[in-house]
Amino acid sequence: EVLQNHVLEAKVFHTEYGTGVAILTGAHRFTLTTNIDDLKLRRLPEVPGLQKRPSCWAVLCQDRVLVILLAVGQELYLLDNTSFTLVTPPELSPHAGAYLQMAVSFNYRYLALFTDTGYIWMGMSSLKEKLCEFNCDFRAPPKQMAWCKRPRSKQRAVVVAWDRRLLVAGDAKEGIQFVLDEDSCLVPELDGVRILSRSTHEFLHEIPEASKEIFRIASMAPGALLLEAQKEYEAASFGKCFIDKFPPESFVRTCRDLRVLNAIRDYQIGVPLTFSQYKQLTIEVLLDRLVLRRLYPLAIKICEYLRLSEIQGVSRILAHWACYKVQQKDKSDEEVAHAINQKLGDTPGISYSEIAARAYDCGRTELAIKLLEYEPRSGEQVPLLLKMKRSKLALSKAIESGDTDLVYTVVLHLKNELNRSTFFMTLQNQPVALSLYRQFCKHQEPETLKDLYNQDDNHQELGNLHVRSSYTSEKSMEGRVAELQDGVDEYYKAKNEFAAKATDDQIKLLRMQRRLQDDFDKPYLDYSLHDTVYNLILDGNHKRAEQLYRDFKIPDKRFWWLKISALAEREDWEEMEKFSKSKKSPIGYLPFVEICVKHHNRYEAKKFAPRVAPEQRVKAYILVGELDQAADTAIEHKSESELNLVLAKCTSSTDAAVAEKINRAKTQSLKK
Repeated sequence: EVLQNHVLEAKVFHTEYGTGVAILTGAHRFTLTTNIDDLKLRRLPEVPGLQKRPSCWAVLCQDRVLVILLAVGQELYLLDNTSFTLVTPPELSPHAGAYLQMAVSFNYRYLALFTDTGYIWMGMSSLKEKLCEFNCDFRAPPKQMAWCKRPRSKQRAVVVAWDRRLLVAGDAKEGIQFVLDEDSCLVPELDGVRILSRSTHEFLHEIPEASKEIFRIASMAPGALLLEAQKEYEAASFGKCFIDKFPPESFVRTCRDLRVLNAIRDYQIGVPLTFSQYKQLTIEVLLDRLVLRRLYPLAIKICEYLRLSEIQGVSRILAHWACYKVQQKDKSDEEVAHAINQKLGDTPGISYSEIAARAYDCGRTELAIKLLEYEPRSGEQVPLLLKMKRSKLALSKAIESGDTDLVYTVVLHLKNELNRSTFFMTLQNQPVALSLYRQFCKHQEPETLKDLYNQDDNHQELGNLHVRSSYTSEKSMEGRVAELQDGVDEYYKAKNEFAAKATDDQIKLLRMQRRLQDDFDKPYLDYSLHDTVYNLILDGNHKRAEQLYRDFKIPDKRFWWLKISALAEREDWEEMEKFSKSKKSPIGYLPFVEICVKHHNRYEAKKFAPRVAPEQRVKAYILVGELDQAADTAIEHKSESELNLVLAKCTSSTDAAVAEKINRAKTQSLKK
């Protein structure tokens, strides 16, 4: 629409959301954006019957919502996001006439309307309350109209401008008129109106209450006393002695602010702020304005004078200066980098990476790299080096930092930037990066890890990779066996015969487990050799268990332990007794006693107790509860420690005879 119908008029406005712009197109439609930094255009509804350009319009802010107030002849319309409304200002004179001009106050609270009868209505911008009205002798449409009001002041006034003539209208019946030498422009501000012409700059504002109190005849206000003191004495601060409870901090702070204002009001600087505007802007914004005009020495002096922190003041200004310095192309990269470092040094709050980024944006890549050498934080160096396509240097800096996340960032960037072979060659020269990338590939890209090991002829790790893959990636039996066989081949190449033999045995075990699973319709796959044998015995498949015992050369002691544990859990006591007599037990017979007792079968345990080796027989009899036989055996062995062990177990009255027997034997032993 804008391209087709063009823009008839535009108004810039400022709210808490930022700087906005509202436009009126040739189709008599309004479009606005609340923030030009985040451009989102909003088209307002069409006003039916609006065939010509409104005589005047303005942007209002009502309850945090932006609306358009426009005038067509004697009618006012309020446009919001969805609709339009015909409105009438309260207590408007019936002879007001058509609207020619309107003005909104700086804080959007007040509205002024000028009509073709010279009538001026002033009220709240909500159009719910009238403040005052004024009748002037001028009927011609004014060029501009602006509010002139100090914050928290009860005085209300608007400035109306025609060609070289100003009128200040307010509560009083009479207005104030000014004749101008040149055509001028009005700029409404926080506490007054600036009047700008080609050769002059004036500020029109209400006389502050403090000034009235100072200059009122016979005034005894503190300011008046201070002024009198200044007249009487050369030092104005002497006057504060006449004031009760004088706050020195406020006095010193105000003096400093006044000196700053005087410095920036100098004609060579040309920033004539009022005290209210200075406070509203804040010192940070004022410094930003001086910096943007490259008035660095003045800005730094103000920071030092006001004793601002380095990060808030001098550091920030020096950083701006450095960013401007890198744009000076008449000096070499070496000279500029050295000058910046000499000036900035290790000043707190200075980011060399930001200055380097500005240098890079200006096309001075080598200067940016030199400046990054002064940046102590690797986390700030690396991203910019990557942006400048200095990836290898970025990798070196990331490794020096010791930050693994930073190294990973650079490595993955290199992977996307370089071809595969160049990428691998780059990593070969950086062992730390290579190690970290291997760790990454182990979890994310196992195939890439295989390529890395192949390139290094690292057969040991390739073997490990194949074995791991057989358990994590492959699902079919054939695929798993194939991966394990590849692992065997790699282990042999790595001359690791133990790993090769162990992996080969695992292949045999997997194949046998598959057959067992098919034969018995029970899960055996991926059991350990120990668990496989144990479960076969538990299921009564003794022949298959013994086959595994022979094929895998399981040690005799281990097999006997396995078998008696499984038989006891199965409660196959007959088979256990039979097995104990098959040949001499390599683990002795005490384990038989212990395993039976563990499974609460002392009856079977008693069968094995007499077969236990003499040195362990006392313990066996105690386990099966035969304390009498344990005592006899201990007496036979003439072992005091065994006698004491049995005696400690005699805790009930039924064991009294055994205890007496032991004590008698101990007494006889002492006599001898």
